[in-house]
Amino acid sequence: MEIRQIIDKIDDSQLFVPAFQREYVWKRPNVKALFSSLIYKYPTGTLLTWETTSPPELKGPKKYNSDMGSVKLILDGQQRITSIYMITKGRLPPYYTAEEIKTSVTGLYVNLLSLELEYYKQQTMKNNPTWVDLTDIFNGAVRASDIRRAYFSGRNPDRTIEDTIDVHFEAINAIQSREFPEQIVPVSANIKEAIDIFYVVNSSGVNLTDAELALAQICGYWPEARDTFKAKLAALESAGFVFKLDFVVYTLLAVLFDQGSDLKRLHSSDINEQIRSAWRRLETKVIDYVVNLLRTHAYVDHSAEINSVFALIPIIGYVFKTDDATLNDLEIKKVVKWFYYSQVRQRYVSQTQQKLDKDLGVVRVSENPFDELLSIIQSERPLEISKDEFVGRDVRHPLFSLMRWYFKSKGAVCLGTGLGLRQNMGSQYALEKDHIFPYSALRDNGYPVDNRFKYALAQEITNRAILTQTENRTKSDTAAFDYLSAVAKKFPDALSRQCIPEATDLWYMERFEEFLEQRRTILAAELNDFLSAITMTDLNEGSVDIDELISEGEHNELEFKSTLRWDVELCRISKDRERDILKAISAFNNGEGGTLIVGVDDDQNILGLDLDYATFGEGDKDDFELHLRSLMNRSWGIEFTTMNVTVDFPRVGENDLCAIEVKRGTKPLYLEVQDRHGRKTEKFYVRSGNSSQPFENASEVASYVAKRFPQAAE
Repeated sequence: MEIRQIIDKIDDSQLFVPAFQREYVWKRPNVKALFSSLIYKYPTGTLLTWETTSPPELKGPKKYNSDMGSVKLILDGQQRITSIYMITKGRLPPYYTAEEIKTSVTGLYVNLLSLELEYYKQQTMKNNPTWVDLTDIFNGAVRASDIRRAYFSGRNPDRTIEDTIDVHFEAINAIQSREFPEQIVPVSANIKEAIDIFYVVNSSGVNLTDAELALAQICGYWPEARDTFKAKLAALESAGFVFKLDFVVYTLLAVLFDQGSDLKRLHSSDINEQIRSAWRRLETKVIDYVVNLLRTHAYVDHSAEINSVFALIPIIGYVFKTDDATLNDLEIKKVVKWFYYSQVRQRYVSQTQQKLDKDLGVVRVSENPFDELLSIIQSERPLEISKDEFVGRDVRHPLFSLMRWYFKSKGAVCLGTGLGLRQNMGSQYALEKDHIFPYSALRDNGYPVDNRFKYALAQEITNRAILTQTENRTKSDTAAFDYLSAVAKKFPDALSRQCIPEATDLWYMERFEEFLEQRRTILAAELNDFLSAITMTDLNEGSVDIDELISEGEHNELEFKSTLRWDVELCRISKDRERDILKAISAFNNGEGGTLIVGVDDDQNILGLDLDYATFGEGDKDDFELHLRSLMNRSWGIEFTTMNVTVDFPRVGENDLCAIEVKRGTKPLYLEVQDRHGRKTEKFYVRSGNSSQPFENASEVASYVAKRFPQAAE
């Protein structure tokens, strides 16, 4: 079917998009790439349509009636067709409203000399007539002769350029005659069969998530589902809580099946009545209750403060199962405490579905589920917050959200206006995250962006205060001493309520890092007291499953290594592999501690230790551990190896693994390395994301060690 025919059929109400299709999600780069392919006649994929006299609910205001006879629905390709419609017509297709299109993709320009595509840039295009809006070409608002005339105004004619403009102009117009190969689901197919085909087509690619495919199936047996869900999400968004349709789908899976991963359980029309009934309870009682619980008891004013909204799903699942969809005082406190730790310890930052499976299983069977869920977090990472966790952390870290919630609990106020830190009326009183020591001053005093360590300190959350927008603009780059002195005079309690050191001698630029250190100490102590005081919880001693630990993927406190000493690529014993192990151990010691698992590759594949065992003859885990400890003893001494490292050999299937747990060190560890010329030097490694990196600069090392190991400098 030609593109021109597709557009005409949409306008003539002969071609539709079913309601079970997701919204338009393409961005400008997608549209540019599509039109580039169309211009150069590259493949652009096929169009999958379904011809039917019994269509499901349709997107847009048009309702099907039998007088319309057979109509076509776009099952696959609606993102492309919608993009083409908007560019060629300059308006939205009839099945979308302006509120549903989050990103405007119109205004795509083409250069008729080079065929370069770009969205409007005034500096590039204003005085260059060869840049033309594609929509103007398709609508006949501009002709090739207009472009030639404008281009050669004040220039000598050039036949080659004239021909180029004409040829390119025609190439653009020819897009409307471009054929889209069409595959048609026959009219005999029913709704379930059509959606199954839609599922198969999309599951073979990466265009749709599992949740979006599940939603399509739900809409097949409940046509109004998408609009019903969107109406609720719009109401929540108006209250500051923004959730996606995926969240609704996972919530339904949780309350119906106590599951977080098997989304196919929502596909069958057999659960039509169950899912409608569950949604009525969620929509009218449970979701609003949970959101208000967080607002009133956890001081969460909007979803932007939440690291992962999936932490709400176990809470929703628990409330859903109560008789009156409410909790008692003790239950609320336990929920809030677990919610805080789920955020600061980033429970759902990876492997979300698997973790939801486990957590919802606990909610289903446990008498004290949130005590047990908190124990799971504790088995993965310490609950107590260390002051060193603040070092180099910027406002994107969940510790900042916890700081904000704690400040609200203390009745903290904007330092300049005295207004509370809850949601305020008026955009000028929206809350912002301001530098206490202005960055412009820090930059000029040795904290530039090109010094990684110093810049991180300047951006650290301990150099941030929460102010209203109007106060932030007024404060501007006022020196810390001047600003904090004025605050202390105007609002005497304001500084302590935001955990800002009140010792005035720390407010000078030359004392900046001491200021940060003092605020870290205050924050760690007060946040730990705050969390502990919420309620008593019965925490069971437990260890995290090795499978679950591996499923998290590498992060700041977890690293994988394929082998201890065998080089898989070179097929020989390698000192480099041993050195990689020691690097990771020293980096964990110099940071917050962590776990190194040997026998797992970077892609989380289980390799086991057999390759290493073979390097010891008929070796086993005893030989492996003896060699590992010998490496550590030679590098750092027996005391470190005995006191700071625990070695275990968990088994996964038929494979041994080695789990090396490294405590947060009390002394800095340096590792002796040898360059390709045989020269030996000492390197200081730290964790950076999911890898161990050396400091390249001696001054950076000295500064870090002084802060991280103050007792070592004494």
